[in-house]
Amino acid sequence: MRILVIEDDEALRSSVHSSLRAAGFAVDAVGDLRPADEALFVNAYDCVVFDRMLPSGDALDYVERKRGTGWTTPVLFLTALGDPDQRVAGLRRGGDDYLEKPFAIAEMVARVRSLCRRGRVPLPSVLRAADLELDTGRHEVRRGGVLLSLTRTEFAVLRCLLENAGHPVSRDRLIRAGWDEMADPTSNVLDVLLTSLRRKLLKPPLITTVPKAGYRIG
Repeated sequence: MRILVIEDDEALRSSVHSSLRAAGFAVDAVGDLRPADEALFVNAYDCVVFDRMLPSGDALDYVERKRGTGWTTPVLFLTALGDPDQRVAGLRRGGDDYLEKPFAIAEMVARVRSLCRRGRVPLPSVLRAADLELDTGRHEVRRGGVLLSLTRTEFAVLRCLLENAGHPVSRDRLIRAGWDEMADPTSNVLDVLLTSLRRKLLKPPLITTVPKAGYRIG
């Protein structure tokens, strides 16, 4: 799951970023609304975490405008504006949850995880292609009934391929599935991972390269 964090306090932004990454999320973090808007245009997120008061204005106004365009990504507001009227306004104008500063990091992570589950389109708990099965609940992958050992990133990339089985998935999308904004899309990290993943999935090969389009399974 991929999270966008918008927080202008550098220390807090770093803390939230590292805590969410440690919890297993891919995380992008920015300090104001303009880079947030750019990130939202380029990437699909499972949840967005907004500080309320940012250098360019109140994030509540931005979220309300985005909701008016049909944007449905779950939003968690982190803010020092914690009186009841402010919380009600945050929820009424587009927020899905509201956490007052200072807050416990563990609670923030739990709320983000809950919002991600709420916002995701339900998919089968077991994804399949030929004799390959990926169980999203158990976090297990089997080929011909044999349990395979994958890294977290290999699992995330394979899941993205299986969720789009039969269709090519671009390199950029696979990189976003497995890494956060720190990954260099021009590097060979995906190539190295796919080499390892293909080896672990055994034969006959399931992942094919689609020239100029990406990669496909099934």
